[in-house]
Order: sequence, then C-alpha cells, then structure tokens
Amino acid sequence: MDTKELYREILNDHNVNPVHKTEMDGATLKLHGVNPSCGDNIVLYLKTENGIITDGSYTGSGCAISQASVDMMLDLVIGKSEEEAKNLYEIFTGMIHGTATEEQIEQLDEAASLSDISRMPSRVKCAELGWRTLHEMLSSPAKTREFSRQASQPHENCPI
Repeated sequence: MDTKELYREILNDHNVNPVHKTEMDGATLKLHGVNPSCGDNIVLYLKTENGIITDGSYTGSGCAISQASVDMMLDLVIGKSEEEAKNLYEIFTGMIHGTATEEQIEQLDEAASLSDISRMPSRVKCAELGWRTLHEMLSSPAKTREFSRQASQPHENCPI
C-alpha cells in the first residue's frame, strides 16, 4: 500500500467511524473552535485530573480533514499529561509547517499520516483546528467556554 492510499484510508476511517465524536458530560474543559476560512467547527471536551487528560471528545462538523484530525489527536492525548499534549501540539504544528524531524513525527502515530497537508496550504487550517483548540484550552484554561458566536456553514469552501 503506498503512502497516499494509507493516508486516505486512515483519514476516511477517522472521519466515517470517529471514536471520540460525542458530547461529554462532566468535562472539566470545553472550548468551541472554528476555522473561519471554511466554516469547520468543533466543540472540544476534555476531562483532566491532576494535570492528566483522562478523557476527551468532540462534536461539530466540517471537512474530512478537520474531523479526522481532531479524532486522531484525541487518540494521542488521552492518558497524557497536559504538558505532553502541548508538546504533541508543537510537533504536529511543526510537521504541518515542515519543521518537525522524522523522529518527532513518529510520536504522532496515525496523525503523522497528515504530513502531506503541508503541501496543501488551503487545508492546513483544517488539519490544525482541533490541535489549535486543544492548545488554547491548555494554555488558557480560564478562557475555556463554549463561544456563542455562530460559525458559517461547515466546509463551504473546503474541497473535501
């Protein structure tokens, strides 16, 4: 199986059969994230205890890349410390912008399949949506709330 085929298979699986796409009761952190360039939006929910992410989920709508990326991200960060999750955010962002090393990218597990997004500038914000929302949650927990602003129609400008 070539890399592009594997990428499509992983992306499709996380988009069509997301493990973490559900509303969460009792979340300790909750934040609405939106990609204003195309309307992808999510609400990210995390449960944390003593600095460890014990559970996570999301709701929302958007293109396959935005939705699959957040599902893969949650696979990675559940069970990790908040600091480890922030580090994974830095690695993912570096991968998307072409600055991460192969050794770093290996830490991303299935999310590493999104590395080719760096060659598709119009899709970078889609892939980063969940990761940016996570980073904002963990960096500014006092700001974590569901924003009341309405997002535009999901994925109206995204090709997938």
